Order: sequence, then structure tokens, then C-alpha cells
Amino acid sequence: MSDFAEQFEDLRIWQEARVQAGDVYRDFGSDSPGARDFGFRDQIQRAAVSVMNNIAEGFERHSPKEFAHLPGVAKGSCGEICSMLYLAEDLGYINPDLANERRQRSLGLSRGIEALNKKLRAN
Repeated sequence: MSDFAEQFEDLRIWQEARVQAGDVYRDFGSDSPGARDFGFRDQIQRAAVSVMNNIAEGFERHSPKEFAHLPGVAKGSCGEICSMLYLAEDLGYINPDLANERRQRSLGLSRGIEALNKKLRAN
């Protein structure tokens, strides 16, 4: 994995996933409009954590095949976050401008994961 980074913390996509997870926890925390919707809150928080953890886990496996697979799971979780942000907007848990900003960040992260996967497949 040293072609890309020495440790997972060096990966730009992991750094972005960490920011995204923090945003999700802040946006849908205990004092948010949707705080009492425990199912929703749990699901979006789990998806956000899944993104950063699957990137880290894939990197730590030190196998190109697994490194390519687990970020793919992370990419799927980015899609889940985007979908849930639409629902959060529809339910009034988050304002439309912030929801759009968060979706754009998640889509950018998803594109970054895909770019890394293409590099891994090429090697």
C-alpha cells in the first residue's frame, strides 16, 4: 500500500470521510430537530462511520484485492448518506442548503474512492 500512503490516515479520502462523519454526528446529534427519530439518526451515523472505517480496514488488510473491496463498501455507504440526506430534508431535520452541501461533499468523497479503486485495479 506504500504506493498510495504509509498509513490510512494519510489517505485524502479517509480524511474527508472523517470530516463527513463529524458533520453527520453534529447535524443529527441529540439537540437536532430529528434527535428523537432514533432509527434515522442511528442509520445515518452508522453509514458515516462505515465510510471511514471501511477505508481504514481495507488499507490495513495489506491486500490489494481487499483494499479495493472495502473502499467499495465505503462508496456504497456514501450513497446511503446522500439518500438519507434527502429524507432528512423532506422531514425538516436539516435545511435544504445544508443538505445539498452535505450531499455534494459525500458525492465528492464517493468520486475520490472510485478514483482510488481505479488506481488499485490498474496495479
